[in-house]
Amino acid sequence: MFKAIADVLRSIGGAIATVVTLPFRAVARLFGGASDNAHGRH
Repeated sequence: MFKAIADVLRSIGGAIATVVTLPFRAVARLFGGASDNAHGRH
């Protein structure tokens, strides 16, 4: 029973981690591109 609960929590945690990290990765990409353009690097 505990193994089933652990599996469910693990899958939920993975889904939450994916949803949470996606916006941060998008923001990091945006800021990365903005900083590159601001510094004038190619």
